Amino acid sequence: MYELIKTEGRAKRGRFYTVHGTIETPVFMNVGTAAAIKGAVSTDDLQQIKTQVELSNTYHLHVRPGDEVVRKLGGLHKFMKWDKPILTDSGGFQVFSLAGLRKIKEEGVHFHSHVDGRKIFMGPEQSMQIQSNLASTIAMAFDECPSSVADRRYMEDSVARTTRWLVRCKDEMARLNSLPDTLNSHQMLFGINQGGVYEDIRIEHAKRISELDLDGYAVGGLAVGETHEEMYRILDEVVPYLPQDKPTYLMGVGTPANILEGVERGVDFFDCVYPSRNGRHGHVYTNHGKLNLFNAKYELDGRPIEEGCQCPACKSYSRAYIRHLLKAGEMLGMRLCVLHNLYFYNTMMEEIRNALDVGGFADYKKKKLAGMEQK
Repeated sequence: MYELIKTEGRAKRGRFYTVHGTIETPVFMNVGTAAAIKGAVSTDDLQQIKTQVELSNTYHLHVRPGDEVVRKLGGLHKFMKWDKPILTDSGGFQVFSLAGLRKIKEEGVHFHSHVDGRKIFMGPEQSMQIQSNLASTIAMAFDECPSSVADRRYMEDSVARTTRWLVRCKDEMARLNSLPDTLNSHQMLFGINQGGVYEDIRIEHAKRISELDLDGYAVGGLAVGETHEEMYRILDEVVPYLPQDKPTYLMGVGTPANILEGVERGVDFFDCVYPSRNGRHGHVYTNHGKLNLFNAKYELDGRPIEEGCQCPACKSYSRAYIRHLLKAGEMLGMRLCVLHNLYFYNTMMEEIRNALDVGGFADYKKKKLAGMEQK
C-alpha cells in the first residue's frame, strides 16, 4: 500500500508498505543484477550504506543459477541474505537488448541465452512464474521495450501487445499468489508504460493500464537513446495520467541530475547502474562534481573522496590510496568507489525526502545542481 504524505508541485513524498518492510520515497534502488552489486559489495555493506531496496534481474537469474534453484533455497531474500524489499525486473529489457537473438510473437519471446546459446521462451506467464520462484517483493510486468526511435506503426502495435501481456501478467500473478506453496503470496505487480517519444501513445497507454488497479506503475523505454530533454518532456506529459495514489517508477534512470528532474515531475522510484559502473572505473560522485581518481593530480591527495562523507571509503581512506589501488588493479579500489557512489545516491535520496518534508525541494534541487556542476 502506498501512502502519499505530501506534495510540492508535482513532486511526491510517499511511503510504500510491503511484506518486507516500508520504503520511504522518493527512493533509489541499488542494482544487483545477478543478486549481487558488481564491485564485491555484500548485503552487509548495503545495510551500512542506507540501501532501502535492492533490484535483481529476472532474465539473468533465470539463466544462472536458475530460478528453480533459488526457489529451492528459499527465494532471493534467503539466497542473498537480504531482509528488505527486492524488486525484480521482468526480462523485458533483455528482450530489447538481445535484439539479434530474439523473435517476438503474441505468446511471448523466443530467444537465445547470452551465456550458452540455449533456446529460451519467455512470455507473461513465464516471467511471473520465474519472479514468483524468486519471491521478490515487487515483480515487474513482462513488456516489450521497443527502441525509442521505432516508427509510429510499430510502436502502436508493440504497446497494444504490452497491454495484452499486462492483463495476462495480472491474472497469472493472482493465480500464483493463491497457491498454497508459493514463497511470497504478497508479491506485488507493477505495470510498465511504453510508447517511445510519442506523447499521445504514452498517454493513451497510461490511461489504459491505470484502469487495471496495479500496485504501482513504471515509465519504461526511456534512457535508451533519446535526449534528456525528450525524456523530461515525456515525463511532463505522462506522469499526470498515472495514479497519484500509487508509486511511479522511472526505469533505468539515471544521473543525479536526472533523478532530481524526475522527482520534480512526480517520480517515486529510480534505478540505474551508473553509480556502480562508474565506481568500478574510478569515477566518483561528490557534491562538487564527479572526480576521476585515475587522474595524476590525486597521487598525493591525502583527503577523502569527499570531506564529511560518512561512507566506508571516506571514513578510512584517502584519494591517493584509492587511486593507488585502482592503478594496481586491486579489487578493493573498485569496491570502495562503488560503496562511495551508492552511499552518495542513497544519501541524496534521503536529502530529497527531508527537503520535501519541509517544503524546500525546489531550493534543494537548485543548490544541489549548482554544486555538482562545478569543475
